[in-house]
Amino acid sequence: MKTLDLVFLWHMHQPDYRDHGATRVPEGTQSAGAGGMAPGEFVLPWVYLHAMKDYVDMAAHLERHPLMRCVVNFVPVLLEQIEDYAQQFASGEFRDPLLRMLATPDLERISEADRRLLLTTCFRSNHTTMLAPFPHYKRLHDIYLLLSHETETAYSYLSGAYFSDLVTWYHLAWTGETERRRNPLLVRLMSQGEGYDANDRQQLLASIGELIAGLIPRWRALAARGQVELSATPQTHPLSPLMLDFRVARESLPDAALPFSSAYPGGRSRVVSQIDAARTSHARRFGAPPAGMWPAEGAISEDFVKYLAAAGCGWIASGEGVLRNSLTASHITDPHAAYHPWRLEKAPGLTLFFRDERLSDLIGFDYAKWHGRDAAQHLVLQLEAILDAATENETPVVSIILDGENAWEHYPYNGYYFFDDLYGLLAEHPRIRTRTYSDLLAQEQTPVATVLPKLTAGSWVYGTLSTWIGDQAKNRAWDLLCEAKQSCDRVLASRRLDAAQVAAVEAQLAICESSDWFWWFGDYNPSAAVASFDNLYRRNLARLYRLLQLEPPPQLEIPICAGSSTAAGGSMRRATVSQS
Repeated sequence: MKTLDLVFLWHMHQPDYRDHGATRVPEGTQSAGAGGMAPGEFVLPWVYLHAMKDYVDMAAHLERHPLMRCVVNFVPVLLEQIEDYAQQFASGEFRDPLLRMLATPDLERISEADRRLLLTTCFRSNHTTMLAPFPHYKRLHDIYLLLSHETETAYSYLSGAYFSDLVTWYHLAWTGETERRRNPLLVRLMSQGEGYDANDRQQLLASIGELIAGLIPRWRALAARGQVELSATPQTHPLSPLMLDFRVARESLPDAALPFSSAYPGGRSRVVSQIDAARTSHARRFGAPPAGMWPAEGAISEDFVKYLAAAGCGWIASGEGVLRNSLTASHITDPHAAYHPWRLEKAPGLTLFFRDERLSDLIGFDYAKWHGRDAAQHLVLQLEAILDAATENETPVVSIILDGENAWEHYPYNGYYFFDDLYGLLAEHPRIRTRTYSDLLAQEQTPVATVLPKLTAGSWVYGTLSTWIGDQAKNRAWDLLCEAKQSCDRVLASRRLDAAQVAAVEAQLAICESSDWFWWFGDYNPSAAVASFDNLYRRNLARLYRLLQLEPPPQLEIPICAGSSTAAGGSMRRATVSQS
């Protein structure tokens, strides 16, 4: 009987949202707006919100279906922030303004800045699935909309009771569906609906803290019993192919505009450092380096793949568009190209897998609009069709790869019924086996890897690198980073910094190298989010100069994107193939 090997890779990533260089909040103030931000102050709350909703739910789905196997990719900078939050809950000293508000005993006496913080933050979600289903929460939003048509002073009519209900409901809306079914506290609070007091909020805060503290151990346990393979991405999610050579952007887009800088200075050593740091931090948390990696944004080039192979990676995965462009450049026709592994002669020991764009996008974009059972059955039918089209001696390997966090808020009940039905159907299917990449490569008869003569650089977004380079704002961001790196190299070469100062410089440089900064620059993203990331990127660069004991250049005061402001807005990106 023919069988199909199915690998789910759920990619868990959020960039570093901390402003590591801000000044401490004066005693007696409550938020960033009330007097500046503390060192490590979180500018946006997405790490802990996704942790309590998505990372928890995704673990629970697997715990409920122990026959399922998958790969889960954790970016080290995300794990660092989860651990940071766990420490905040343990100490009771919160550097996230929203958690400080939840912990504040008396919301009647908060500052105007804190009131604005709650009003601008606590309605950020998918309203169809996370606000409209809850009448009491929706009423709070209706009141807000009513006052938004008045003058600014109209908000002064809102009481501490309003803000208590608002911050409570926001956190309730961001709880995972599996927790709502398990935790009596959440059932009680959601049934209560209104009139939340400080004790209610403290209980909710403690419950969130327990989830955050138990999250990494929970995933470690899933890996220990062989249900999950944990993989990684270079430390801060850098766009490594571009750090090695800007010109690789033209392999898929020959007319792509490039930065004024000819190259990122010292890019090769930085890529090696990012890979090594990820493998080391992964080993510290999970007992061993990762066997494989999902490169940031699935972005690869021939040069980068060689570095991954040299570092000991046994497998990597990328986007089907990269494979398609590579086959075209090599004049190869293979209708089943995405359904078997590949290798490069220049990267011995490394196996390449490529995501099925269509099936991954169905989950990321379309199935949220379907009934969960219908969506699950449809996906299984698609897999069966791939299997039926295979030759008698062929075992297709299908890779479904997408973010494991951002799509679910578009699903009813955070995707609970979709996953319950899908995992249930797959666990019972006689011809489809869920696997991990390491399982496939460790079996006695491993899938035959075809040699790819040429790898065309690209990512999982359109198979190109255009999301991170090529327009005026993105290229300016690269030029600013290149200038900062040149200053960094000069100062480090002078040896005037001690070991601790050098370590701080290198850590800050890694933050500045994250792909997320370049992702957000572009008029296709919400202006408030662009402004927030623009501001934080420039603040990170400015802090790098200060760590080098240099004055930040004046151009860092100027927004990179035309029309951006320094207002701390923000929105969550929906990370699926066309947006992450």
